[in-house]
Order: sequence, then structure tokens, then C-alpha cells
Amino acid sequence: MNNQKLIQFFHSTNLVSLATATEIANAFVPKEISKNNFLLKEGRISDEYFFLENGFIRAFAHDINGNEITTNFYSSNQVVFEVSSFFNRSKAKENFQATEDCDGWYINYEQLNNLFHSLPEFRDFGRAMLVKGFASLKMRMLSVITETAEQRYQTLLKTNPEIFQHTALKHIASYLGITDTSLSRIRKEYQKK
Repeated sequence: MNNQKLIQFFHSTNLVSLATATEIANAFVPKEISKNNFLLKEGRISDEYFFLENGFIRAFAHDINGNEITTNFYSSNQVVFEVSSFFNRSKAKENFQATEDCDGWYINYEQLNNLFHSLPEFRDFGRAMLVKGFASLKMRMLSVITETAEQRYQTLLKTNPEIFQHTALKHIASYLGITDTSLSRIRKEYQKK
């Protein structure tokens, strides 16, 4: 597998030079995940910082009744890992499952930290990624409080339309915090507009 997309990912932020991006990418190892297999299962410590080159991954947790609640979706050219488990070295409360065949690149916790300490550009990149992730999480949390289900659906459709091609509607409904029936009704109403 050629790591050019990974190099471009690091370099595209303008925080990492092409030479450093290449050095970072060369520390990553290729990985394939077959459809329905897991990158991470709850109860395990996240040890892989995974760049998803191709494919689609769904993150989910179980509520107190044992129902799966989708917490996030990841598509091509995104980093996939459970931040809290990875950095705190604690057991994950989420599962990360491929909804289709995936391939990408990973590095483990110790190797990532070694790169952070030896490459200031990579530290800046990592900080920028964490800030972006935190801002996204905050916006999602606020949307659940301040927006209607219809508004959340419209936002998802505008910002991540590919989700509807790569995962089941029941997973999208749980991500939006609504029932399957409500999602069907919202979709029908939206299509009439």
C-alpha cells in the first residue's frame, strides 16, 4: 500500500512540512479491517491511532438497557481512535466497527508519543486535531439541546451526505437521538420540500 494519502493528510494542515509529513507517515503500518469487524471493542484500551484511507466506521456505545447508540461516523481520510481511552490508557466505553471493508494506517500509543516528543511540527498538528475534535463534539452536544430532530437531520444531510450510503438508517436514527419511525417521517417530509 502506498502512503501518499497519509502524507498528504499531515501536510495539508500547513502545520507540517512535506519532509516531516513523510517521516511521520513512514512510522505508520498498513491495516485492513473487514466489514463488521472491530477496530476497538468496549472494555479494551485503545492503542491504535488509525488513519482511515478508505471505508467507513461507526462508533457506538450501549445504553443502560443494552441498546446500541451510535456516537460517531468516520469516513475516508479521517483519524479514528477513542480519544479518552487512548490518552488516559483506560478501558474504552465505545466500539468502533467497520460498516464496510476498510484500509488505512496505524501507529500505537508509544510510537505516537515518541513522534510527538521528537517532532514539534507533529505536536502542533496533534494539538490542532484535538481542538478541532473538541469543537466538533461541543457543537454536536449543543445541537442535541438547541435544535429539533429535523434541524439535526438537515445538518447531517448537508455536512455528511455520504453517511446515508454507508450505514443503516437505524444507526443514523440513534446518532440523531430519534427513533427509526421518526427518521422515516422526517425523511419523507424533507423529500417533499
